[in-house]
Amino acid sequence: MKQSTTHIVNRTYKSIFAGLLLMCMVFTQVKAQDLHFSQYFNAPLLVNPANTGFAPDVDWRAGVNYRNQWATLTPFPYKTFSAWGDVQLFADRFENGWVGLGGAVSTDRAGSGNLSATRVQGSIAYHQVLGLGSLISIGFQGGYVQKRVDPTKLTFDNQWNGKFFDITQPNGEVFLNNNVGYFDLNVGLNYAYFPNDNTYINAGIAVAHINQPSESFFSNTPDAKVPMRYTAFLNGTFKLNDQWIINPNVYYSQMARATETVLGINANYNLSGDGVTQLIAGIYYRNADAIIPVIGYQWSDFKLTINYDATSSALSSFNGGQGAYEFSLVKTGVFSTGKSVKCPVVRF
Repeated sequence: MKQSTTHIVNRTYKSIFAGLLLMCMVFTQVKAQDLHFSQYFNAPLLVNPANTGFAPDVDWRAGVNYRNQWATLTPFPYKTFSAWGDVQLFADRFENGWVGLGGAVSTDRAGSGNLSATRVQGSIAYHQVLGLGSLISIGFQGGYVQKRVDPTKLTFDNQWNGKFFDITQPNGEVFLNNNVGYFDLNVGLNYAYFPNDNTYINAGIAVAHINQPSESFFSNTPDAKVPMRYTAFLNGTFKLNDQWIINPNVYYSQMARATETVLGINANYNLSGDGVTQLIAGIYYRNADAIIPVIGYQWSDFKLTINYDATSSALSSFNGGQGAYEFSLVKTGVFSTGKSVKCPVVRF
């Protein structure tokens, strides 16, 4: 009997925690949350507009990303999907530069209230080679964001009658509407350093929501603004020999009082000898949140990467350490053989 009662109590606390978590998502996401993937390095246009067309050895890229989070906490987990692509233009018109043009569509959904956000963005960047061993890039991105929620599927503190939530009672909240939409502007800057064929270092900074658009579901907060999001990253690629290439990475993002730091390393192992087939493996850590093992496989122009976020914070008491899983698929290509590479990258 004692074990059964303990199980019921734990399950009740877990349900209450999940409910509070989802309510926080509804009312604080518009203030301090934004789209993110653990595999930020495989979602380049979502990280920095200056990444648009920043793939010197190919003419175009296209990718998809999917993330599923908090599935053990609630029957309505947080799901995020993104599709993106970019292309190099005018490489034959600039002696030491080129233009990148790209676009991305992303959506996420969570909670019993069907809280969702859809973003459609277009970006442009210019890349200029500096001397023999470096390159600088600047990019701009603009798009439209729409967020929706269904208040009729939510419960509120005013509806708690001491035993359960009574949805027939007034919720006490004043919704102006159940959807908001606005235009969004982002800007970014990148720098790459490549002193030799075995070394490549890339750093970037970006600022999102520079126009600070208004966003609120409530009539009593008409001037709620989306705070600017600041992002910085540092990537390195080092070829150790004909079998191994390692890639250490550091990523930092801040939006209002919310911060995120991810650091780690992955390695590419040359399976075929000519670099056509590669095994990818790595480990990352999100500060005070999760340990993130990564594994992937590259065949020719296709790269599939999967990761799992194992919760390392206090949240693990509720989700059993099971945080999120994520995968990405990236395809690259060239328009014609014999492409002139103005900025060399490390390859097998």
